Amino acid sequence: MHYVIMGCGRVGASLAVELSNRGHSVSIIDQDSEAFRRLPDSFEGQQVTGVGFDREALEEAGIAEAAGFAAVSSGDNSNIIAARVVRETFGVSNVVARIYDPERAAIYERFGVPTVPTVSWTTDQVIRRLIPLPAQVELRNSTAELSIYHVQLGTPWLGRSVAELENLLPLRVAFLIRGGEGVIPRYDTVLQEGDEVRVVAAPTNIRQIEAVLAEGPREESE
Repeated sequence: MHYVIMGCGRVGASLAVELSNRGHSVSIIDQDSEAFRRLPDSFEGQQVTGVGFDREALEEAGIAEAAGFAAVSSGDNSNIIAARVVRETFGVSNVVARIYDPERAAIYERFGVPTVPTVSWTTDQVIRRLIPLPAQVELRNSTAELSIYHVQLGTPWLGRSVAELENLLPLRVAFLIRGGEGVIPRYDTVLQEGDEVRVVAAPTNIRQIEAVLAEGPREESE
């Protein structure tokens, strides 16, 4: 798949390299051509000098074929403008914007753009928002009977409740990260786009859980 990144700072360069190493094609945009020096000589992706929300720069970067877009420049306003242009003008729904001011995150989420405050931003987090990854173990007890996993929800689960998830699968939802803030869910909490979900489950059940989370809830007759 093809991904476009705006901003070749530390995070942008790391993200570009990681996506490229995973076999994806990558274009990275920065208005300062010197920023591309952060990329290793082995980087095979495209480097575009320009403003990340400029139509010509985005088109040169292949935004029309992009499966996802990440705005990770040093400016909140530039990131959100670029994310909205990509989503609304080019129809790329899989976008994420880096936000330095966490108080703005909730406002930007209303525009349909998932955000991550810089204090909790990591390359792994943005990759998890852009491409599917296996469940990640975040805590395991000494006997490994139960673990806390960072899992990904398939689109069919969005708009469903935590209760539906827990009634169908052998797990408990421990907490969510929503808009950069931790949420302890109730049974009637509705799962939303951009939620980072942590569940408690047995390692022996995690493959079954991942399959159902990717496919969505089965019909009762199945």
